[in-house]
Amino acid sequence: MGLILFLDESGDHSLSRIDLQHPVFVLCGVIMDDEYHSGTATDALNEFKEGLFGRRDIILHTADFTRSKEGFEAMATHDFRVRFFEKLRTSIMALDFKVIACVVRKEEHLKKYGLHAVDPYLLSLSILIERFIFECDSRGGSVIAEARDATLNNALELAFLDLKIRGTTYVSAIKVQKRIHNFAIRDKRENITGLQVADICATPIGRRSIGRNTYPSYSSQGDFYRTVEQKFRRDWRGNITGAGLVLLPK
Repeated sequence: MGLILFLDESGDHSLSRIDLQHPVFVLCGVIMDDEYHSGTATDALNEFKEGLFGRRDIILHTADFTRSKEGFEAMATHDFRVRFFEKLRTSIMALDFKVIACVVRKEEHLKKYGLHAVDPYLLSLSILIERFIFECDSRGGSVIAEARDATLNNALELAFLDLKIRGTTYVSAIKVQKRIHNFAIRDKRENITGLQVADICATPIGRRSIGRNTYPSYSSQGDFYRTVEQKFRRDWRGNITGAGLVLLPK
């Protein structure tokens, strides 16, 4: 069946307003085998949810579980919060997937390119599609991006169409057309495992890029980024930079 690249973001892609508390945009991709995703991975995430919340339909969304809302009200209790992050770490470590991510430092990006600065989401999309094609090679694969609002969804569809027409820096348009079998935008409410895993991984990557820890006080293992880091795609030397994590501008 091939591989699937699931895409989710952390931070605001806008260059017209930059939050100085979080001046980066992260597009995070999770690569999973199609059959593994629909079977083993989804079963494992459902088991995690049932064990803690007694239900499978709760959506793992960082903005919700860090703010103890939308079904995560029990997270307001310290002991439950500790148990949640410990079990989340164990579950993520057990899953078989690779992370590819692009972090755009928006102030530096705008300073370097000015009026010619490319939208951080569209720039990141090109980079992640490129590395996904390197990973899946001749097998090809599909891409599932998390839905945003209608305007942004349309822009995303046009951006992918542009990649099929122009290609990327290192991948020709023909190869993009041959390797990417399907591109879909799906709503978070559909409870898709891969999108939830991408969401979980995106925030630690963004916070690490600005020198901040993620959930360190709720786990004996320290910063949650350490868990995500072990999942990055690597080159033949074992390096993350360039192969699994791209920081822009360079």
